[in-house]
Amino acid sequence: MSVVNTQAPIGVTGRPLADGPLLRPESPASVQTSESLVNNNWTDTKALEPSAELPGEMAASEKEMPENNRLLQLILPTLGSPALRLSTTRKDGEVSLRTDDSGGAEQRPITVPQMFMETVDKFGDYEALASKQGDQWKTMTFRQYYSECRDAAKSFLKLGLERFNGVGILGFNSPEWFIADIGAIMAGGVAAGIYTTNSPEACHYVASDSEANILVVENHKQLQKILQIQDQLPHLKAIVQYKEELKEKMPNLYTWAEFMKLGKDVPDSQLDEIIASQKPNQCCTLIYTSGTTGNPKGVMLSHDNLTWTADVAGNMVNLRPATESQECIVSYLPLSHIAAQMIDIWLSIKFGGTTYFAQPDALKGSLVNTMREVRPTAFMGVPRVWEKMQEKLKTVGAKSSTVRRKVASWAKDVGLKTNINRMNGCTEVTWDYRLANKLVFRVVRNALGLNRCTKCYAGAAPITKDTLEFFMSLNIPIYELYGMSESSGPHTISVPNAFRITSCGKVMPGGKTKIVNPDADGCGEICFWGRHLFMGYLNMEDKTQEAINDDGWLHSGDLGKHDDKGFLYITGRIKELIITAGGENIPPVPIEDAVKERVPIISNAMVIGDKRKFLSVLLTLKCNVNGDTGEPQDDLTEEAVQYCQTMGSKATKVSEIYTSKDAAVFAAIQEGINRVNDKASSNAQRIQKWCLLEKDFSIAGGELGPTMKLKRPVVLKMYSDQIEDFYKDAITPVTPDNPLTGK
Repeated sequence: MSVVNTQAPIGVTGRPLADGPLLRPESPASVQTSESLVNNNWTDTKALEPSAELPGEMAASEKEMPENNRLLQLILPTLGSPALRLSTTRKDGEVSLRTDDSGGAEQRPITVPQMFMETVDKFGDYEALASKQGDQWKTMTFRQYYSECRDAAKSFLKLGLERFNGVGILGFNSPEWFIADIGAIMAGGVAAGIYTTNSPEACHYVASDSEANILVVENHKQLQKILQIQDQLPHLKAIVQYKEELKEKMPNLYTWAEFMKLGKDVPDSQLDEIIASQKPNQCCTLIYTSGTTGNPKGVMLSHDNLTWTADVAGNMVNLRPATESQECIVSYLPLSHIAAQMIDIWLSIKFGGTTYFAQPDALKGSLVNTMREVRPTAFMGVPRVWEKMQEKLKTVGAKSSTVRRKVASWAKDVGLKTNINRMNGCTEVTWDYRLANKLVFRVVRNALGLNRCTKCYAGAAPITKDTLEFFMSLNIPIYELYGMSESSGPHTISVPNAFRITSCGKVMPGGKTKIVNPDADGCGEICFWGRHLFMGYLNMEDKTQEAINDDGWLHSGDLGKHDDKGFLYITGRIKELIITAGGENIPPVPIEDAVKERVPIISNAMVIGDKRKFLSVLLTLKCNVNGDTGEPQDDLTEEAVQYCQTMGSKATKVSEIYTSKDAAVFAAIQEGINRVNDKASSNAQRIQKWCLLEKDFSIAGGELGPTMKLKRPVVLKMYSDQIEDFYKDAITPVTPDNPLTGK
């Protein structure tokens, strides 16, 4: 491993900010412009070593530049001392970068402001952000976007933002969210997103842990959470509300318009000096984990984590720079999550893509309308989003005429066969594929708003093989990626010319993966290496040491294996692994996925069995969701009603099935579980009892996290009575002849 060194800070006006010692590559170099820096060989740098004083004369290329052109200069930060560690838990700490001679590890380290200035230089007049106001899209160019971020940064400074203190942002995706985030970083603070579903107590934890000086909230509803806890936040200096009019005036509470004017008297030179003092190996962003097993952990991400990952991941998925063909995405996933931040903010800045903002009720039904309008070129969906699309398409298909259904079935067979052949390297385009594309595939893509989309991705939670094959059959291959907040988002990525069904792809260039303590099948804990690995958990030395070993490898806590081609497959999480009373290790997710596939009316399934004599499962039914609250309703979805009719049931509500123990539906569930059990590799992996719950799991109910991931510890606690009923006087069934009666 070698540590990359860069040169002394240069002001955005082109003038050196200070004389004094600097750190540099092995060969002497004068002050350089961005073009010359790009051509440097940064892989040859080894240890940090002091150099000569900064030259008094500017390079000739700098003298020729206009004095007021702030956008043509790069900030060339230093990276600290040779004694740096690979991790830190201090918000003002610095880390050694994991650089070596492999793949993408040699990229020049740069800060977030530096990356943004490069983008303005290249794509300044291209559209960067688009938000809907009434029926019209209001757009902003990268040049305007950058200027707004600078104005926000100066306003943060005016409000007293201190170096490395937090700016918490609580609200739905919007230009203001992005501007507050980047403005906080430019001003030397640390941006910290807060989930909109957080309780006041959860908001307090993030604001307190990050020592937030300013909190930026979306509306009156979110403001009320902060007002309940503001007296418990000694570092808090101001609150900014970026949507709606203030319902009452308070000291240190500002509208967005008021906030943006606050810094008008702050000199550019003051902000420039702060920007120039920033280093790639310093913290700029906090991502708080969902905290399903205790308090959330503040994942510290450096400038280099964000800029390096955006560069390498974007090139791996073949994002095109705006000058060639501008990429277009829809921002709708929670920005408190690293997946949304990396795609919506950092990748778009790096490659000059346009980010369109969905409506706040996107996940409650309006997303598809935005997709049809925008027609994104790339789309990232958590598994539940793809599953909802699948359900809707199945419902529409079931209502079609017999002829249309037969044509669709034929086309799907052709689509699945064609895409499996592509997956295996065959690129032949047959006559029947061309016909199927014209009759079916184009129609479906247009209906979903995916007719321009060449990069459809799934991540943040496991997706079922059934869903992957369903979309593959419609000529919409979904490529899986895998990573963590602790890896700045992606670690392995699938791409069109290198993917496998149920695999999360191959490691990014410059990264490394190893499987620790593999079993006979090659399955063990997945460990990461690369410049995308986080700095550490804020103020949590013990948790940081648990995650990052002495050699600098990140222990993911996930179980997986590689195939002979280097594709990574995730088999479960160590903490989720069920160890039965008989000592057998059982990953629950494959069983849960199999139940949902065999019984299409099932929305969520959670297998129980840790330290128990046998496996049981909690089940919920597919139902409609309240558009305002996100809470599950009593009405079954159209697909679920159709399923009930097929099974001979007239039920249209969850309560009807639950209270009457609907014979047809219960028999269908039992039959599905029997079929799952027939495929079990051992008796210990057979489901012996099941229970239908009154309500589906939801974010509002607490059973699901912000990305729809199952919060198992929460479910275990919430439904402890039902679970204990499974095991009262339990005698383990050991043969298929035992009755497996639903409770």
